[in-house]
Amino acid sequence: MFKQFIGWKFLLVTAAVLIIVGTIWYVSSLARKIEDEETRKVATWVAANRELLQAPDEANLNLAVEIITNNTTIPVIITDREGHIIDSRNLDTVRISHNPQYIEDELNTFRKQHRPFIMEIDARNNLYNYIYYGDSLILKQVRYYPYIQLMVVALFVSIMLIALSSSNRAVQNLVWVGMAKETAHQLGTPLSSIEAWIELLKETEGNELMATELTKDVDRLKLITERFSKIGSVPQLEERDVIQQVSNMMQYIKKRAPQKVVFTMHTQEHEMPAMISPSLFDWVIENLLKNALDAMEGKGSIDIFIESHPAHLIIDITDTGKGIPKANFEKVFKPGFSTKKRGWGLGLSLAKRIIDEYHKGRLTVKWSELGKGTTFRIWLRK
Repeated sequence: MFKQFIGWKFLLVTAAVLIIVGTIWYVSSLARKIEDEETRKVATWVAANRELLQAPDEANLNLAVEIITNNTTIPVIITDREGHIIDSRNLDTVRISHNPQYIEDELNTFRKQHRPFIMEIDARNNLYNYIYYGDSLILKQVRYYPYIQLMVVALFVSIMLIALSSSNRAVQNLVWVGMAKETAHQLGTPLSSIEAWIELLKETEGNELMATELTKDVDRLKLITERFSKIGSVPQLEERDVIQQVSNMMQYIKKRAPQKVVFTMHTQEHEMPAMISPSLFDWVIENLLKNALDAMEGKGSIDIFIESHPAHLIIDITDTGKGIPKANFEKVFKPGFSTKKRGWGLGLSLAKRIIDEYHKGRLTVKWSELGKGTTFRIWLRK
């Protein structure tokens, strides 16, 4: 499903890029054609003005007047040789009345857009007018259209990606919750049966040690069942001493770890109360410690640092294992990502879900270096 989602993202982005590139190319070509057409219209308009100045026969005069009056879209500013504005057409009259500098600003813009036409007034006296013109409103709209479409396409793609991501996350959540609750349900029945057999063992003399050890294993299975049953539901947070919780889990893992692994807890406080779900929080610490053990391959050290701050507390779990490449800092929390041959890639993903969603905290990779080790950080609100 994840690969399929990535495939859809790639297809959407590719389609969007093709649409944008194709549209920009087409609109740019269209804009050049419109610009050339407007240049020819201005040239015709200048020629018509020249005809009026030369006072031709009545037929040509009527044609020139018609050409001049038909220009209602292309803005034009006429200046003399010194650059003084003589006349203008098709400018915003409202802005002219409110801003005396408006025509000058437009003239400067026109000078940058197109080369002016020169219209001879009196060659003997060296009198010439310069005709400056700008882009019509239609041409401006055509040029701005790709950018508007770009924003629309970007918005569309963003909405689609968010929708697909939300849908994918919702499906994943359903799978998580369904698997967890089904596991808890399936474990419940044999546990009840095993407890009954343990009671029978206790009644038979000589089986006390066996019954005691089996009871420990059953209690452990009960704890696992409780953890799975709480996935997908809102856990009941309780005020607990985090130092004691972490210490208990450290001692539990220490008994099952190789002797060459040294566990050390560092804290300046005797007690750090915080609102947690004890069974789920223990699961997180257990996963992080087991992950550290796997990374060290039988020897090294695991240091746990617990710091208290006014509104929150921080738990850093540092190992001296093989480390994580920086590119995988975020990937290690993705479901299914694992560097172990027999790993399912669910431990860290579950741990992050428990801390981020159920405890409203943060679980991140604070530091890691290949060959030197890794530090996972838990941030909890008090």
